[in-house]
Amino acid sequence: MLAIGVLASGRGTNLQALLEAQDQGHLGPASIETVLTDTKDAQALDRAQAFGVPARFVDPKDRDRDAYDAELVALLEEAGVDLVVLAGFLRVLSNRFLGAFPNRVINVHPSLLPAFKGLNAQQQALEAGVRIAGATTHIVTEELDDGPILLQSAVPVHPDDDVEALEARILATEHRILPASVRLFAEGRVSIEDKQVRIKGNVELPEGDLIVPEVTS
Repeated sequence: MLAIGVLASGRGTNLQALLEAQDQGHLGPASIETVLTDTKDAQALDRAQAFGVPARFVDPKDRDRDAYDAELVALLEEAGVDLVVLAGFLRVLSNRFLGAFPNRVINVHPSLLPAFKGLNAQQQALEAGVRIAGATTHIVTEELDDGPILLQSAVPVHPDDDVEALEARILATEHRILPASVRLFAEGRVSIEDKQVRIKGNVELPEGDLIVPEVTS
C-alpha cells in the first residue's frame, strides 16, 4: 500500500477529489495517511477530518524555509508517507524537502505545461489568446513548474470566457487527472528516464476516458 501525504493551503478541492477517489476505490493500492496545511483556517483540514484522515496546521511563522520544511518532512516520515501530493499548496519547497522525497513529490498546475508557469496561469492563458488550456500533473523539482510531466488534460477556451469560467473548467479536469496520477504511482507504473516520465500501459479515468494510450508497453 502506497502511503500518501497531502499538502494544502486553502479550499482543498483537489484534496476532496483525492479523498472521494480513495473512498470509491479509484486510487488503487494507495492510502491518504496525513494532510498538512500552512494556513490555520484552510478548508482542507475540515475535508480531511470528514473522511477520518489525520490533518493538522503547521505554522510557518517566525521560521525560515529550511526549518519549516524540516518539520514537514519529519511529520510526513512519522506518518510513513511514500508519495507527497501538493493539492493547492502555495509554498515553494526547499531542496531539503525534495531531497527527502526524490521524484516522490507531485503537483497539479492549471495549464498545459510548459506554457504559463507560475501564478495566475488562467489569466496568462486568456491574455495570450489561446484556444486550448488545461491542467498538468508533474514531478516537483527545484525549478518552478518545470519537473517531468505526468498527465495532461485539455479544455477549450471559449470566446466569452473570463478568468472565473476558465478556472472552473480547468479545476474540473484537475480533479480527474490528479487521482489518476496517484494511482499510477500506487500501481508502480511510473518511471523517470532522461528527465521524462514513462508510464506502463494505458491511463483511464474513472469515467472511462482514455487519456494516455500505451505510453510504453
